[in-house]
Amino acid sequence: MIRVWGMTDIGLVRRENQDTYAVQASETGHTVCVVCDGMGGAQGGRLASELAAKAFLSYCLEHLRRGMTAEEVRETAQTAVAKANDAVYQRAQEEPGLQGMGTTLVSAVAWEEEDGEGTALVSNVGDSRAYLIPGGSGIRRVTRDHSLVERLVELGNITAEEARRHPDRNLITRALGPEREARSDSYLVPLALGDHILLCTDGLIETATDQEMEREVLSPGSVHTCLDRLLEIAKGRGAADNLTAVLLLRQRQE
Repeated sequence: MIRVWGMTDIGLVRRENQDTYAVQASETGHTVCVVCDGMGGAQGGRLASELAAKAFLSYCLEHLRRGMTAEEVRETAQTAVAKANDAVYQRAQEEPGLQGMGTTLVSAVAWEEEDGEGTALVSNVGDSRAYLIPGGSGIRRVTRDHSLVERLVELGNITAEEARRHPDRNLITRALGPEREARSDSYLVPLALGDHILLCTDGLIETATDQEMEREVLSPGSVHTCLDRLLEIAKGRGAADNLTAVLLLRQRQE
């Protein structure tokens, strides 16, 4: 059984929330979650994230089937990302004032196999992230940011902690919308009972550490309120950006 919680907030500085998230359980047994962080002007960013999330969710719900292999789910999610890119790109071509708008995307399609094993297919474009938080301990980042600072970290020029404060930390190298085509990365993640997947935008990443995310998610008896507590942490540190998070938990059927 997959349970899901979501949260989005404008933060303390921005005038508009350009983040979007969408969640839906399919009759096929798949749970589809998507988080987007828009960019490109006052109207463009919000519209881009809404279009992308809606297109991704709609395609997945229409094309997922029971008994799909993991690779078939991966192909479905990859096509859903392409459809999301098309939706943003085509709208920008129709309205000159929206040209250049774009959005990040991070998603998870979670399901249980017939043999009882749990799996999630995670996809991402940009710098919104997915984390695996096992029921025991040891948070692990699943996705790789498509950003300038991520590349600098990989080259050894800066540390991961320096990247959190780097002046160019918001410069991404991939997004949905600005170009006719967009490439996504995807990851198959085994889900044991008690495992969590956290999807979030950079507004949370820049204000809460990985260890704080893990601590709040795994705090005994309070998974229902952990996203609210993470939001409080972010606001306590200024919350300069919009903040959005979706949390999935695989648990036993009640």
